[in-house]
Amino acid sequence: MSTTLQDQSAARSPRGDWTSRILVREMWATLAIVAMWVAVLLVGVYGGNATFHSVDSSFSTIPSGIFVALFAAIGTGSVAKRVFGRKPE
Repeated sequence: MSTTLQDQSAARSPRGDWTSRILVREMWATLAIVAMWVAVLLVGVYGGNATFHSVDSSFSTIPSGIFVALFAAIGTGSVAKRVFGRKPE
């Protein structure tokens, strides 16, 4: 039993090597998700607090990173579902 290997030049895409790597959807989705969570990290470290005052003069303070993390989680889910989800066959 013998196997044949494909010719390396025939296996390459018609575009150049660097352009085929740049134009991959999964790479850009991963970069977007990483950027969202880096923003959460930076807001968590350097961001301020959200302070809420009520009518009876009491107040509560929540770190603003909580709100950014909520929207980053929503954004991560939508990007991941769109790019990494199952493709119709």
